[in-house]
Amino acid sequence: MKTLFLWDIDGTLILSGGAGVRAMGNALRNTFHINGFIDDIDFSGRTDHWIVRQIFTRFGVPATPGNFERYYEAYLEALPAELDNPGAVVLPGVRAILDAADARGDIAQGLLTGNIRRGAEVKLGYHRLGHHFPFGAFADDSELRDELGPHALRRARERHGVEFPPDRVWVIGDTPRDVACARAFGAKSLAVATGNHSAAELASHSPSAVLVDLSDPAKFWAVVDP
Repeated sequence: MKTLFLWDIDGTLILSGGAGVRAMGNALRNTFHINGFIDDIDFSGRTDHWIVRQIFTRFGVPATPGNFERYYEAYLEALPAELDNPGAVVLPGVRAILDAADARGDIAQGLLTGNIRRGAEVKLGYHRLGHHFPFGAFADDSELRDELGPHALRRARERHGVEFPPDRVWVIGDTPRDVACARAFGAKSLAVATGNHSAAELASHSPSAVLVDLSDPAKFWAVVDP
């Protein structure tokens, strides 16, 4: 193993057609009987734990461990049904890239995502992508995305028995916060404009590379495997 890919999920690997926001709204109603508007909260590149804390603050719900647990259980219960919508898709080129990376002997793949672990499993399981990612770092590890990198590196080392130096680690995501997260632990960053940020906006945050999308796997490999 020489190179580590750490993938974001939403807006990078998949689109969920708003499933996550709707499931969080359902959880708010079903757990705390609050029918509140949350669509304007800045979800982009944030961790679930950060998002839920903003929801709790907005509606005066005490941010206790018990309330987080109750909320997440309701969210996970609502999420599968919400994913069953026409907008929930795997983004172009993703399956081919993941399959090609798995077929090589020198690349390890994991997640670096703002999702809680069980939420990531539900989303990737729905699209039959979970087998590509035997480890990762999640919102369970830290509310702050910039603190997730070391958790991912530790689990990569435990899984593969080797160290991955930062210059051989790629964080692949669709937001400026993915770029900042990579920079926080010295990794390279590939920003893809398949979420809510344009290629020009992403480029302004100085990632290692920018792609409009992943529809041409050859362009992806030219960046990460020159």
